[in-house]
Amino acid sequence: MRKPLKIAGFEIFKDCLTPAVQAEMVADLRAVAQAAPMRHPVTRWGKQMSVKMTSAGRVGWISDRRGYRYEAQHPDGMSWPDIPQKILDLWQNITNLDREPDCCLINYYGEGARMGLHQDNDEEDFTFPVLSVSLGDDGLFRMGGIERGGKTQSVWLSSGDVVVMGGDARLAYHGVDRIRFGSSSLLPDGGRINITLRVVQD
Repeated sequence: MRKPLKIAGFEIFKDCLTPAVQAEMVADLRAVAQAAPMRHPVTRWGKQMSVKMTSAGRVGWISDRRGYRYEAQHPDGMSWPDIPQKILDLWQNITNLDREPDCCLINYYGEGARMGLHQDNDEEDFTFPVLSVSLGDDGLFRMGGIERGGKTQSVWLSSGDVVVMGGDARLAYHGVDRIRFGSSSLLPDGGRINITLRVVQD
């Protein structure tokens, strides 16, 4: 595996996954979405997000009028599916941790979707990294510091790129400003899938 590109504490592994592995992961994620359907969550202020989400693992991340949090069940009442083994293998290979993630959050970005700057701070122990995988269309990934409103840097993430947010970058603000819709042929209908793996409870 080639050395990561390091920007503002973020480790970016370009072209980490082969096209064949990417296609296998997409098939696994489609099975997850069939068991736990994707939906557009709303913020605590009632605004619908532009991305669609679901999760796999022991808990899933949800957002509604009650706020952001992890729950043991999908909003429709079913348990979350298991995290696919290929994704768990990637976590172990990149992080070298024996501790498996509790949650695999799956975000789908359709045409025009974006994700504002935010911190991943709903977990109990920030010493564990967050691992992010890009599949499908290119996404413009913005990275900041631990304080909102500071200087940011941006990089285009392509299908098969993997980002590790750990150490000084674990609580850094980050987001996706836009995607290049149709820039990848991985998803037949276009769009971008982003998965993030998180240890929720120590």
